[in-house]
Amino acid sequence: MQVSVADIERKGAEALVAYGAGAWQARTVARAVARAEQTGNVICGLYYLESYCVQLASGRVSGIVEPLVMTPRPGTVTVDARLGFAQPAFERGLPKAIEAAKNCGVATLSIAHSHTCTSLGFFTEQIAASGLIGIGFTNASAIVAGLGGKKRVLGTNPIAFTLPGTDGPAMHADFATSAVALGKITMAKAAGEDIPLGWAVDGDGQQTTDPESALQGSLASAAGYKGWALGLLVEFLAAGLTGSVNSLDVKGLKAADGPPHDLGQFYILIDPAAHAGMLADSVNRVASEIIDDLPVRIPGSNSKNRDPVTIDDALWTSVEALAAGS
Repeated sequence: MQVSVADIERKGAEALVAYGAGAWQARTVARAVARAEQTGNVICGLYYLESYCVQLASGRVSGIVEPLVMTPRPGTVTVDARLGFAQPAFERGLPKAIEAAKNCGVATLSIAHSHTCTSLGFFTEQIAASGLIGIGFTNASAIVAGLGGKKRVLGTNPIAFTLPGTDGPAMHADFATSAVALGKITMAKAAGEDIPLGWAVDGDGQQTTDPESALQGSLASAAGYKGWALGLLVEFLAAGLTGSVNSLDVKGLKAADGPPHDLGQFYILIDPAAHAGMLADSVNRVASEIIDDLPVRIPGSNSKNRDPVTIDDALWTSVEALAAGS
């Protein structure tokens, strides 16, 4: 069925409030859910809403806490999410981080002790909307083994970055440092489909095409040792610089109950105007060279925002049930 982005956001907020979130906190999370659906990132959209609601009910995440914003140094903003959602914490800290970046040329924004942020690019595109380059890092529950290994050490540990342009982002990318997001494997299992070789290994560390064996084993890093190194970098920035937990210490993100996620996100905000001032020229130089070399493109340069969005009937029925508190 076709559902407007506004209706997705409205129903999402109603569901979160029905399960114990405050009104403004629910609004920020529902906006992220709706934006994910709008951009086609279904794994981070309504697919996650039920787990948010279940975890609100179990107390695994607080939906009413007020984030604590601190500015320990001129170019540093830290927000303690206080075991609540990441989106409200980011919303509270972003204005101060933007101000700091424009004053200092570069600033960092740390979100500490939060629930999973889900779509990391949702945040970096907000940074870019203010004319700044946004680079983000976050970790997740351990599901990725090192190259040649079988022990789960890292989360999917995504990186996102958005460069500002004159009419929307000049470049936007958001991807896991694992070979694939975990949700793609769970969706393949639900659909009874095999997964490609290279996505995951089984419990013995052998490559597998069976999603169930993959879920019992570990995900692989993207691009072998290169993705492993990037995943480690994300881990150390997201956990070590925010004072939050390592991937090793987080129970499954969608588990109904258990300890709070207590994860961190780390953002770098860069003001192009404080540097060489050649960002637009550099982007245009590359874009002009590849414009006729299809399908090559600058990531995010031709992204389409869907409105209305095609939603599975059964999924929307479940969303309406959650909004009704059932």
